[in-house]
Amino acid sequence: MAQHDLHELLRSLRVWDPEATRLDPFDPDTAPPAPLVLFTTWFAEAVAAGQQEPHTMSLATVDEEGRPDVRIVMLHGADPDGWSFATHSTSRKGRALAARPYAALAFYWPVLGRQVRVRGPVVSAPSEESQADLHARSTGALAAALTGRQSEELASVAELRRASEAAWERARANPGEPSPTWTLYRLRPETVEFFQGDPDRRHVRLEYRSTEFGWSRALLWP
Repeated sequence: MAQHDLHELLRSLRVWDPEATRLDPFDPDTAPPAPLVLFTTWFAEAVAAGQQEPHTMSLATVDEEGRPDVRIVMLHGADPDGWSFATHSTSRKGRALAARPYAALAFYWPVLGRQVRVRGPVVSAPSEESQADLHARSTGALAAALTGRQSEELASVAELRRASEAAWERARANPGEPSPTWTLYRLRPETVEFFQGDPDRRHVRLEYRSTEFGWSRALLWP
């Protein structure tokens, strides 16, 4: 595709087409005192509205040299201990978190014109909890974890196929087989921002901030 064609295509696109997006009003004065309650409500509403893969999120990290990186991962849970996700400790993001244990998450649910952003320090769960998280998932998830070597250089697609097929056999034969580097991480939020889009561009941004006395709240200009 030519660069000119790309620009034309971009100009042809709409954001929050009324045929696909419902922009409900959001009154921040009615928001609960803690962000987890509102997140749980918004998540359930995204599911009910038919949002595809609402549990996927962007995870941003910084490596030991200060270079940022971002990728899409899956939310494994959210509770008073934090927002959780998992990966190999030896992967690129695992190494970044070991060097700088601080991260940011971003959820985007376009069917409702909503975003949620979470930032804070990250801690790893004990090994037994990480393995329990892995074994509560599907056979395919275990096979992928047993394939291992995430972020390492791959010689060919054929090599991946062979390793994956062997991992699938192990996962089917032993559903409880451990993957030693598989790690459950929890992001403990310092800030959580809720963004509700508005058809007149008067978007509502409500930010929760963790303090020694609990959560404070503030509105942000869109």
